[in-house]
Amino acid sequence: MSTDREPLYIRIQNHFKDAIRAGRLRTDDKIPTEKELLEQFDVSRITVANALGELAREGWIRRIPGRGTYVQGVPEDDGGFAAEDASEPERLQAQEGKGARPRIGVVIPFIGDYFAIRLLAGLRAAVEGAGCSLIVMFTFNDKERETELIRELRDTMDGMVVFPVDAAVYNEEIIGLKMSGYPFVLIDRYLPGVETNTVLADGALAAKLAVDHLWALGHRRIAICADTPVATVSVDERINGYMSALKAKGALIDPMLLLTDFNVHGVGRGGGNPLAQAIASRAATAYIALNSTLGLHIAALAKAADLEVPRDLSIVAFDNPSGGLLKERGAFTYLDQNEGEMGRRAGELLLESLRRKGRGASSYKRIVLEPELVVRETTAKAPPSE
Repeated sequence: MSTDREPLYIRIQNHFKDAIRAGRLRTDDKIPTEKELLEQFDVSRITVANALGELAREGWIRRIPGRGTYVQGVPEDDGGFAAEDASEPERLQAQEGKGARPRIGVVIPFIGDYFAIRLLAGLRAAVEGAGCSLIVMFTFNDKERETELIRELRDTMDGMVVFPVDAAVYNEEIIGLKMSGYPFVLIDRYLPGVETNTVLADGALAAKLAVDHLWALGHRRIAICADTPVATVSVDERINGYMSALKAKGALIDPMLLLTDFNVHGVGRGGGNPLAQAIASRAATAYIALNSTLGLHIAALAKAADLEVPRDLSIVAFDNPSGGLLKERGAFTYLDQNEGEMGRRAGELLLESLRRKGRGASSYKRIVLEPELVVRETTAKAPPSE
């Protein structure tokens, strides 16, 4: 049978399994190094690492730190099953029956705040409860690295959850996953004009909740801040929700309060930063931060400008910067996007796709979660001068 569509890590595994079964490799024989296998199979390091890791977990080989990798032998429960002889659904069922867990890859920018931690916790609960293993890889918000990881994980994972990087144009590799019928789910993003499985929060509604709350407190100069290098779909939706909410109240949109042209790493390091300038000049009495880390930076800049939160300046952040520590002083008013639920629903949607694969046409689902405003200690009535 042709192995053209066989995942590369499965091909490497079967190469060693066949050699061990046939006696060409015997117990205690040393197998080639990872570097040698990279050249032999013309694959990436992650593909080799995944193949060897699975062989070790199943008991075919053993690794001895500082010495190398050696043949363990044929596992007692090996029935001679070859993955390439089965369809994808049959292979997943056979893996589950033999204890080999279906593997799910996660491509995510990084873990920079509690949003990502809670999202991964929800995803992990969903897939591990179904007997799957989870492999998390970081793009560090680099589109080229995202491309590389998607290509590699497509050959080594049974399915994928992708949190796309901030980019003006979405990654063509994601379109490739859709065209090939590969099971995947986008999280916190969607591709305009392209139907895919996706799970995200209603960003426009979240921004409206923030504006409504601050407006009710008497704030009329409300700024919205995003520190992403380019406009993404999620950022655009939040800003549009902010503008629509203000227009509904008869307020004019002040372009000076749309703060998106700055780098968060430069915050507090010079007067040229538009966010630092706005806070120091008291251009606004309230700020909506489009992520929790940015909310913390705004609070730090307010302190540097001798402004007290929330007496002089109110802050609403997307997501909870405090990690759920309710008793800590200065806990943020925040927009709860239910990231744990977001991760859980993404995991369930991917599992559904894995079960359907190879069983006819399937429809895509877009799950939009409703956000909630959680009022804490960083918002108060607008200062009298307002």
